[in-house]
Amino acid sequence: MSERIPSQPAVFDRGMPLKLASHAEHVDGADELVALCARMREENPDLLLAADLFSGAGGMSLGLEDAGMRVVFGADFDADALATHTHHFGGMSVGWDLGDTENVDKVGEILRSVEIDVIAGGPPCQPFSKAGRSKMRHLVREGLRDPHDRRRDLWQSYVDIIRMAKPRAVIMENVPDMALDREMFILRGIVKELEDEGYSVQERVVETSSYGVPQFRQRLILIALRSGAAFTWPEPTEDRVTLSNAISDLPSVDPKAGWQSETTRTEYKPYGGAVTPFQQEMRSKVSSLHRHRIYDHVTRKVRDDDLIAFEHLDTKTKYSELPDELKRYRDDIFDDKYKRLDGNDLSRTITAHIAKDGYWYIHPKENRTLTVREAARIQTFPDNFRFAGSPTSAFRQIGNAVPPFLGRAVGRTVARALSDASALRAVSSSQTSSALAAWFAAHEAELEPWITSRSRWLAIVGELILGDARQTVKDALWPHFARVPTPKDFVAEHDRMREICAWIDRGDAADRLLAIAETLVDHGVGSTIPDAELEFLVDDGMVASSVAEIAMLVQSDDEEPVVATAGALRVAGRFFNGYEGWVRNRNSDGRIAIARLIGNADSTSRKAHLALIEVGQTVCTPKAPDCGACPLALWCERYIADQIRGSSKTKRVGERWVAAPQGVEGLAEGGQLALLE
Repeated sequence: MSERIPSQPAVFDRGMPLKLASHAEHVDGADELVALCARMREENPDLLLAADLFSGAGGMSLGLEDAGMRVVFGADFDADALATHTHHFGGMSVGWDLGDTENVDKVGEILRSVEIDVIAGGPPCQPFSKAGRSKMRHLVREGLRDPHDRRRDLWQSYVDIIRMAKPRAVIMENVPDMALDREMFILRGIVKELEDEGYSVQERVVETSSYGVPQFRQRLILIALRSGAAFTWPEPTEDRVTLSNAISDLPSVDPKAGWQSETTRTEYKPYGGAVTPFQQEMRSKVSSLHRHRIYDHVTRKVRDDDLIAFEHLDTKTKYSELPDELKRYRDDIFDDKYKRLDGNDLSRTITAHIAKDGYWYIHPKENRTLTVREAARIQTFPDNFRFAGSPTSAFRQIGNAVPPFLGRAVGRTVARALSDASALRAVSSSQTSSALAAWFAAHEAELEPWITSRSRWLAIVGELILGDARQTVKDALWPHFARVPTPKDFVAEHDRMREICAWIDRGDAADRLLAIAETLVDHGVGSTIPDAELEFLVDDGMVASSVAEIAMLVQSDDEEPVVATAGALRVAGRFFNGYEGWVRNRNSDGRIAIARLIGNADSTSRKAHLALIEVGQTVCTPKAPDCGACPLALWCERYIADQIRGSSKTKRVGERWVAAPQGVEGLAEGGQLALLE
């Protein structure tokens, strides 16, 4: 390691914000932007121009520019984040409220006028109440737009801008929770609207550490291509970057210094030199004038009692394990209030919470919280990237940002997809949903009787008693259970039901059903079990969530959950050739894959979902799948790959092998599906 230069702790200002000048190519109006974009395209006809909506400080923008694009438009409602974006990126940076329909129309017109190639962004997505989902579903189905909902639901504004601007590609980034509510309504709605506009859409929950980001941080990424082409996800990097790999070169900071009122954020600390490849990349854009300087390497002053507490912490210590006299918070609520990070591992996720306090982010060796520069490094912002405003604002901007390394990885693969003239078309969710729904209509009489019973109670009975039974057993016993169609009937006939269950050694299941039925009767439930009662049974541990969700699907109360049964996961896994990972991540990637197959939340998707569950049970079996009977075989990656291996009828298209066996025209490559025109 290079010899460290002795330094004195720098002091920084809480109240005097850092002011940054606008980028040299900043423009204020649409006409100027049109001229700027025309000049850029004249200089480089292959250049991709991008817009970053809900841009924050510009993490995605930086990643896209590192991928070879030019970001010429940014929008964010945070004044400091907007100032940061305006400093680092040319074109227009506007602080318009995109919940305002007039601003949405204005942005759409501007981006259409410059023929924007790529629109990226992370629209905030508020969770919906059931009533809110029902209302929004109606508006989407009827092609209506409600001003109130457009103001509140910024994802709709994002889609509206895309509809007007018609970019060649769309990149949407968000937290996974945005997609993973029971119905996945927002994500499925976005996919539907984009597909209706002619885009092929793929989405995935990615772990950012796979792309060199030194923290645990999952993000939902959606990619849409107007060409309808398939998209190949970026390959993970080989080596994981640890926290020490990222920040060990930064000089020590006095925990008693902090930022104070005497000086401003123009202060810097002496810097000794980068050691690891990651550190070298973080320094690569720093000018020669500043190569021995590190800016923003400042954190909050540590209280005397916290300093003592920090000394007791190693990377495994929980807050509840500290001596009582060092605790300022209830340890039953704040078990992890203080967290010393492990230098040999990834950092915990950097969030906007770091702007409020840094106790979750205690330096791996020093008794202090992380500095602004360390947080920026962990988010993969290089050392030349400055943040407008106070240190607290800088922390907030960093925590809210997309890691630039993630933006770069996605941007590079999008750019390749847009330049690939031989790219083949991807299958849409409307195609798979229609195929599954048609299969359901043709085979409804053959399906599990409780699946087609339209009774939530019988669905629970069937899943608990007969779900894994042989077909002959199901055929023989189901008529007996069908005679007790309500919880009250089951209670009245419990002795007979238990005797029948005992024939197949399921007496314990009958007792469990009796407890469930008695609870429902006590709650006044009749022939229909409301969602709230199913949720109570799940919360009380009486019914598994998967069983409750199947019951909701069997008798929809305008609530169509995405259910990740083992069979449905197996079908989706083989279809997208990713089953092994989805077994581990069934509630994220697995449910997203299932949602892609069943389509938007409507009557067709309900039938498609029931068909998918049944196909997983009876057709796409673990050891001997009957691919010829599967409604998805035409597009199934695993099936196509098997056909390619077993067929001599192949030809090469560019770098791709295309198979054309009987009944199949397709291609499987890189884990993504593409179909021949």
